[in-house]
Amino acid sequence: MSDDDTLEAVSDSTIAWVERLHGVVDELSAPVIARHHGRLACRAGCAGCCADDLTVFDIEAAVLRKRYPELLATGTPHAPGACAFLDEEDRCRVYRDRPYVCRTQGLPLRWLDEDEHGATFEARDVCPLSAEGEALEDLPADALWTLGPFEQRLAAKQAEQGAAGARVPLRSLFASVAPARRRLPVAE
Repeated sequence: MSDDDTLEAVSDSTIAWVERLHGVVDELSAPVIARHHGRLACRAGCAGCCADDLTVFDIEAAVLRKRYPELLATGTPHAPGACAFLDEEDRCRVYRDRPYVCRTQGLPLRWLDEDEHGATFEARDVCPLSAEGEALEDLPADALWTLGPFEQRLAAKQAEQGAAGARVPLRSLFASVAPARRRLPVAE
């Protein structure tokens, strides 16, 4: 399936749904950002969390394909080792439409995990650049961003599109690095 086929397969209403979900994430994360404003190193040009191996749900990739066709067709991705969408000054070229994972990167996080015996526990983490400040274990749950609920919503919406679980590496969205696709004859 070509990128054009993927974009056509993701309806405008689904793209609008993803954009609304991103708005809700921004609104709900605002109190966490405000509480930790002094601790967060996240600023324009800080790319400590902008890893090269990030993947997004295909329905989020469709937003980027729709909003940035020229950049993806003719633009040069950032050098390997950091997110392909960073510019020469380590600023995000798609910041307004950045995927969910980028909207919550750097925040103090919490999530449920399982140990080797299957027991559930709460895990917490924060970007090492933002480690100074209150100890994570002393913070109330509402002072951290909870991973899970929004990822589940994205996964469910994507499953409705018939592409359950499909994730796309951000770098692969650029035409200059996308693998060449060949049509092979069907073996009989």
